[in-house]
Amino acid sequence: MTSSPAKFTILTVCTANICRSPMMEMLLRSGLDADRFAVLSAGIQGWDQSPMDADAAAQLERLGGDGSAFRSQPITAALIKSASLILTATREHRSGVLDVSPGALRRAFTLREFAALAPKVETPSLSTLVTEAARMRSQGPADADIADPYRGGADVHEVIAEEISESVTTVCEVLNRITAR
Repeated sequence: MTSSPAKFTILTVCTANICRSPMMEMLLRSGLDADRFAVLSAGIQGWDQSPMDADAAAQLERLGGDGSAFRSQPITAALIKSASLILTATREHRSGVLDVSPGALRRAFTLREFAALAPKVETPSLSTLVTEAARMRSQGPADADIADPYRGGADVHEVIAEEISESVTTVCEVLNRITAR
């Protein structure tokens, strides 16, 4: 009996884990092969076991996702250690990840940063993709943050959901292309 290879684990991170990171998590899950990828989310100041923000959940539903079963969790060193790739909403969140686990630097990017860098990397390997993207970090976008829509109303949530969806689509295309080889 042969064992199956370990899944490539992606951790998405925002502030409370009720708006941006759960949306990133759910959209990544829907765009990636569940046999090859595991996707989780957490918050730097994460609430424990809270549902998604109602406006964020409505936008996720509009994009074809379902956040009804989602429950938030705070970031932990174990979650960070288990992640092959960490995608944060902002550079501040990335710093928060590094405060917990400084060794995660080469695996931690903002979502927009990774979406800009990943298509530039030619590689047959997911781990090499992450390593090469880290080396190219200086070529990333100057504005790599996704603003916090919390309590911003439906219009603000829609704009943020579109930003997240666009970046997630790019990331999924790159990851799926590599795993299809």
